[in-house]
Amino acid sequence: MRKFCETYLKKLHIGNITTESNVLMAPLAGYTCYPFRIMCRKLGAGLAFTEMVSANGLKFNDKATARLLYTDAAETLKAAQLLGSVPSAFENACKGGYTADYDIIDINMGCPVPNVVKNGEGCALTQDLRLASRIIEACKRSGKVVTVKFRPGMNREKIVVSEFARMCEDSGADMITVHGRTRNMMYDGEPVYEYIAEAKRSVNIPVIANGGIHSEEDAIRMMDNTGADGVMIARFGLEDPMIFAELTGKVTKETRLSLIMGQADMAEKCFDELSAMEHIKKIASYFMKRLPGTKSLKQEMYSCGNLLQLREILVRIFGETEK
Repeated sequence: MRKFCETYLKKLHIGNITTESNVLMAPLAGYTCYPFRIMCRKLGAGLAFTEMVSANGLKFNDKATARLLYTDAAETLKAAQLLGSVPSAFENACKGGYTADYDIIDINMGCPVPNVVKNGEGCALTQDLRLASRIIEACKRSGKVVTVKFRPGMNREKIVVSEFARMCEDSGADMITVHGRTRNMMYDGEPVYEYIAEAKRSVNIPVIANGGIHSEEDAIRMMDNTGADGVMIARFGLEDPMIFAELTGKVTKETRLSLIMGQADMAEKCFDELSAMEHIKKIASYFMKRLPGTKSLKQEMYSCGNLLQLREILVRIFGETEK
């Protein structure tokens, strides 16, 4: 079988930034916080994005929103994703202190969630190219590298992928990521490779393919069928982050137990105990998806009341599988 790292692995040139690999971790609400991003990068991800952050929330100095942007010097090549629909809010967010340490600003123009779309944000912006262009231009005025993540359209009758991709490039975007499903497909069904291929044929900036990648075979098939410059892993990165080492050929001695314990160590340092436990439990739950007979231990994990107890349960869950 062909190996991704032998056929498709390369560095990405995004504006004035060069990544070590073209395998990226997607922004995922509630999951891609600092500890998780650090783990993905160590395993080979060229970039790992923050979960989506409200540009308006930063405008009003919302502390909960600002916490999503926690980072430090250990995180190199910092990439934040912003959500919104007001160009001035994006410009202020990109120029403000909360994103000062971030090298890349990604604009969310693909979220299909009803409440987001109703607000004219996320995937709704594919219906308003003029507004989307103004948002990209507003972000570029910060001097940062700007990328855009979007879907091909609201449904198969409203496919705008080619013109939207060209608009992104013309407005100054340094890279685009195309999720191969329309808005009404949400996260289900096979991604349509041709939509991503259309975007690739339409622009000269890097095009990243996203959607339905759950294995090395999926990643190779995506590259074969789209001609994209790289792939973005989404929820499968939560279930098995070793996919980054597999795709990039990175040699690692990490195990599920060492990875989850590493998450516990980092979360304990940068979050309060309650927030740290919440993060660890969510990540551990995804890690457990491939482990049979862990239902009772999962219930025990969710009912435990402190980090010490949680660590003991994690050793029992993941230590047994590695004997």
